[in-house]
Amino acid sequence: MSENDVQSPPCVLCGWTDNCPEKYGEKRTYVEYNLTLHNYCLLMSSGIWQRGGEDEGVDGFLVEDIRKEVNRAARLACNICRKKGASIGCVAPKCKRSYHFPCGLQKECVFQFMEDFRSYCWEHKPVQIFSDKDSREPSQCTICLDSVEHLPLYSVLRSPCCKNTWFHRECLQYQALSAGIFFFRCAVCNNKDKFQKEMLRMGIHIPEKDASWELEDNAYQDLLQCYQHCDVRRCLCKNGRDYNKPDSKWEIKRCQSCGSRGTHLACSSLKSWDQNWECIECRSIFAKGNKCKKRKSRSLAPSEKMDGTTCLLEEPSPKLPRQSPGSQRSCLLQSPKIMCQNNLSPCSLLELPTSNREAISLSPLMSNRNYSLRKKHLRVKRKEASNILEELTQQINTKTTRLNINTENIWKSALKGFRQRNFRPTNTIEVKFTNCKNRIKTDSLIGSKHLFFQLLMLHIQNSSLFEGSSAKNLSIDPQALKENLYFEAGKMIAVSLVHGGPSPGFFSKTLFDCLVYGPENVKPNLDDVADAGVMQTIKKIKYSESLSSLQSTVHDCYDFLAAAECLRPITALGDKDVLVNDLLIHHVIKRIISPLESFRQGLKTLGLLEKMEMHPTAFSSLFCQKPEKLSAEALCDLFTIHCSPDVNEVGGADFWMGYLQDVEGGESIVTLQDILFFATGCFSIPPIGFDPKPTVKFLPVHYPIGNRLLNCLELPITRTYENFKNKMEFAIRNTLRSMRE
Repeated sequence: MSENDVQSPPCVLCGWTDNCPEKYGEKRTYVEYNLTLHNYCLLMSSGIWQRGGEDEGVDGFLVEDIRKEVNRAARLACNICRKKGASIGCVAPKCKRSYHFPCGLQKECVFQFMEDFRSYCWEHKPVQIFSDKDSREPSQCTICLDSVEHLPLYSVLRSPCCKNTWFHRECLQYQALSAGIFFFRCAVCNNKDKFQKEMLRMGIHIPEKDASWELEDNAYQDLLQCYQHCDVRRCLCKNGRDYNKPDSKWEIKRCQSCGSRGTHLACSSLKSWDQNWECIECRSIFAKGNKCKKRKSRSLAPSEKMDGTTCLLEEPSPKLPRQSPGSQRSCLLQSPKIMCQNNLSPCSLLELPTSNREAISLSPLMSNRNYSLRKKHLRVKRKEASNILEELTQQINTKTTRLNINTENIWKSALKGFRQRNFRPTNTIEVKFTNCKNRIKTDSLIGSKHLFFQLLMLHIQNSSLFEGSSAKNLSIDPQALKENLYFEAGKMIAVSLVHGGPSPGFFSKTLFDCLVYGPENVKPNLDDVADAGVMQTIKKIKYSESLSSLQSTVHDCYDFLAAAECLRPITALGDKDVLVNDLLIHHVIKRIISPLESFRQGLKTLGLLEKMEMHPTAFSSLFCQKPEKLSAEALCDLFTIHCSPDVNEVGGADFWMGYLQDVEGGESIVTLQDILFFATGCFSIPPIGFDPKPTVKFLPVHYPIGNRLLNCLELPITRTYENFKNKMEFAIRNTLRSMRE
């Protein structure tokens, strides 16, 4: 500590005399108020808010409020140094720790310089999740290039966008203070939004200011000079090639591609500034590029037709025997063995999007491989989301809340249950169907909760709160907004996911991005427009081929554009792109801002939205993708088989796996969904999985028994497969029939 620091007055909040702006913020003394403050001590204090304007008090904090906060803190002892004046408290529920800002830094507390300026003690602070698969070998800090260990330490931070990029916390903080909010980003991939969001969560202060290098006097003076010289072979200007007169035919226009060559408008016969112009060097480069493309396309022509089918297969490996095009195509497209090896049934080709079906017809081997990789990637993301949901289930206690549900009016009864006074999202939920004839069997059905959530999600998907066909966006329903139904829908989805319900699977990518990244950072597309009339109007504007037709379309749609506040002067054909973008943002995003915010508040229930914002890719697989279709392989992996050695001798496990394959192949009167429901009470595998884990037991019973309380399938021991299959189908069919009755 220097002599100057000792002589300077202490901060009235923390009592420290240190003047270190990088750690504690700027230390300022206000003689007129007799106050000395660290900026960060003031910002992070728990009992004070900015109630004044920017020019009032201390940066908007009123002087009387500061004095009240000092008096409040004087009664609180710091849990670290045991001295009075601890003005900062941990925001974790039920945590009563208080501390000074400098003490909190030493104890590795986390201070979030955003939103409500929350503070977390050393026990409840947010942490970054490290996978067990991640390398534990030290690497270089991308900023200082010194060694950094791959460990979950306070002093180490990992980039959220570049998985193998690591930093020292101190290095990141210094870079953030220097770069400011406009230039602070990932040093590797240049990502800004995702990187800043994670760093703010982990306690990095990013000041709202220009970068330090931007504040230097005349730092970019040389860059402010525009190129002003006419470079055409024959300049017509009598005042010379450097003469430039704006808004006249002697104004110099620069090359639209390189910007390093120019021409007078008159010298290149340009009638207006809006016309495009390229220098001779850029034109020659583009001309060569186009010739190269044409030459390549002509070289493909002889091989484009092969037995009437387009062939884009890669050259076969020299290690494999070369096949004729016809035999290769017939083998890959028609052989069921190849289908099985690539996890694709013949019918599954028809379930893919059109673009994928075309790819398969052109290059089946490559497309099957890509499809399998996409499927595997989706499973990994869903597994990640499942693990996160399991963390959220730790909030659920043993106290139960019963919901009385009428299946004929699922929404009304669910709304009544969620709004009842004793409903708590953290309570265990029990569901009772009130309109069933056979109440004894229904009330004993352990899967009634899963069935309720499945029916509820289906109703929400098809309700007036959403619009669109398969990938849906929020709609605008004034009555629903008035009754706060958007909030309730978001709350129901959050509760459903955490309590073991199905994944929504019907959100559009645009809606999901609006929820996790904010609507201001999302660019919608034409597919997000559900209204056929609005889509037709936007298409007319987008596909206008001339300026006159564009202006005519705009004139015809004047009232529509005025209502959307998208009127703008149309002087060039290129203006249509900006106009289309404005219309899409208005119709898809701005129009539903109020429902979106209400819906987001509902999704915050049980901390779901916060996890979605932290792991957007994982949760996108639940919200934007339909659940994976049940397969024999999936059920085989789901159930753990418990059987004695004598059962193995009669082939019990083989009978079970063979039966699943028969059902999947359509050689049975029941479906894989029926088997899952018979054992667990669910028609699909919930994202959070099952608790307890599903099991198969071979016991000396006459017929199969589905123990939904334990998710256990008790199967009979039989001598032949036919006997096993008959008993399975008899038990499952009769159980489902009684349930329907």
